[in-house]
Amino acid sequence: MKRILSLISLILILATVFSFTSCELLDKLTGKTEAETPAIENLPIEEGNTVSKSGVWANATYLADKEFGTGSKTVQVEVKAQGQSVTFTIHTDKATLGEALLEHNLISGEEGAYGLYVKFVNGIEADYDKDQTYWALYKNGEYMMTGVDTTNIADGEHYELSKE
Repeated sequence: MKRILSLISLILILATVFSFTSCELLDKLTGKTEAETPAIENLPIEEGNTVSKSGVWANATYLADKEFGTGSKTVQVEVKAQGQSVTFTIHTDKATLGEALLEHNLISGEEGAYGLYVKFVNGIEADYDKDQTYWALYKNGEYMMTGVDTTNIADGEHYELSKE
């Protein structure tokens, strides 16, 4: 009986030593150190571009690129703030950019004399009265002279909403 217990103890000790050695051997084979190997809980859940949930992005609804809707037109809207960005790909049949963004609750604001004054994009606030920031609208890198609710969209277009 003592021999069996000794043999089981020896097997357990060898299994423990082997498991630690195999991890070190795997790190050597892959060239990774423990510090370079990310913990599973730190890996992003969503694929594609992601941003960190800090600064103005702490209140963001989406921290990664995302697709919305169905429809005959596909437009991309890149949301930029504090040096980070996410891109929304929107499939829609709506006529204007504002309608397509409102359809998926990606923007909100107040109606004013010149149309919708966008205060929130992706949950991020820009309010000139509070902090002298606003949402600027660009199409293919060029500043738009129209608001989101008067900007007609066509398939394949790319827009940017930048907090400035």
